[in-house]
Amino acid sequence: MPASRPNTLAVPGAELYYETCGTGPLLLIIPGGPQDAGVFAELAAELSNQYKVLAFDPRGNSRTTTEAEPGTLDVDLVADDAAALISANGGGPAFVFGTSGGAQIGLSLAARHPDSVAALVAHEPPTIMLLPDPEPALAGERALHETYKRDGVEAAMGQFFAENGLDGDDSEGPPDFDMPPEAAETFARVSANFEYWLAHGMLPLSTYQPRLDVLRSGKPRITVAIGEQSAGQPIEAMGQALVARLGIAPTPFPGDHMGFETDAAGFAAALDRAFKETQHG
Repeated sequence: MPASRPNTLAVPGAELYYETCGTGPLLLIIPGGPQDAGVFAELAAELSNQYKVLAFDPRGNSRTTTEAEPGTLDVDLVADDAAALISANGGGPAFVFGTSGGAQIGLSLAARHPDSVAALVAHEPPTIMLLPDPEPALAGERALHETYKRDGVEAAMGQFFAENGLDGDDSEGPPDFDMPPEAAETFARVSANFEYWLAHGMLPLSTYQPRLDVLRSGKPRITVAIGEQSAGQPIEAMGQALVARLGIAPTPFPGDHMGFETDAAGFAAALDRAFKETQHG
């Protein structure tokens, strides 16, 4: 696996931690929820022969530091951070992959900084507000937040995994004793981010409403990726609501919400194919 190169970038109010590997056109990865750059190590390695892959730790997560205690997550601010990373690494336009809440940030990036984005693959964004009736899903988000406040992080995360069909996913369970050291470190960091996400990130990411009036222009090109194993899950309905509003078709991707980890090679091939299709389509 090619070694990633760690770096930092000073932006207003924060110092962003990011990693790069590979050579080629820039491909920016935006993590979802409590994730950080380390979650994408295998995916980045698979793509490093064709792209310069850049993954970062968003504000509130892991190794990125902020001047003040991070408060409520601001989707547009993190999107501006992503644009600053692109500018500092060649200026773009960059290919962008965002997953889950990171896909919401990617949609903000595409709307706010269209000249920085060559194409965006938005993987399973939690676009609750685009559902025909968002209230049941919003009630579920509020109930999860209340579980966190009442019973703590462990109970809330267990509820989240179960409700989203992820309770059987080994990538979300405790690490095995033979887990490689880097993977164990990533697991520990991401687990430590759960509290910030539950307290300050989950609701802003879920209630963010993409700028559909801007995104419908087709520049940059947007692919909405939905996991083949996410059929019947709430996240599928949210992705379908987004594509209906954008007037495009969904693109099936390997696996479920964590397909980039469970099938890194297949997921990388699907990403590469999607980016090439946006160039020639």
